Amino acid sequence: MQLTHENNRFKKKNFPIILVCDHIYFQQNIGSLFRIGEAFGIEKILFIGKDIPLTPRKINKTSRSTHLQLPHSVIEETNDAISWLLEEKYELIALEITSSSIPIQQITVPKNQKIALLIGNEIEGISEALLAISNQISHITMYGKNSSMNVVQATSIALYQISNQLNEM
Repeated sequence: MQLTHENNRFKKKNFPIILVCDHIYFQQNIGSLFRIGEAFGIEKILFIGKDIPLTPRKINKTSRSTHLQLPHSVIEETNDAISWLLEEKYELIALEITSSSIPIQQITVPKNQKIALLIGNEIEGISEALLAISNQISHITMYGKNSSMNVVQATSIALYQISNQLNEM
């Protein structure tokens, strides 16, 4: 028998994770990020950029109303976001393929530390300024010819990895 939202076997849990979205503008991705963030029990989504399209009518279809349940905020300037992240003392884990990135399963999730998962723009990725302050830069190993993945699918994999590590502590 297929289970409903009300009678599933999952125990509700919250993790000290925020999702930092560096200039993500595609509304379907924004809605899906709310949905996956809520599913993994993150605390909040922080959007960096001007004119982030957070129109509820446009993102409701993919968010399935999770945009009403998961707190979010917008910081327009990258430098202001960097200052805030450093001031709040987050462990900054960037999800980006770089010359020094490590596979996502090799990241070290520190105990009793707030975590910010940084994800990048659909075309340009994470800005150099955010990569420069990251404590860890990780990637998802892929085996096909393509070297990129949709930001929502990549975020799902990363949140799964991070939440599993936190759940085991």
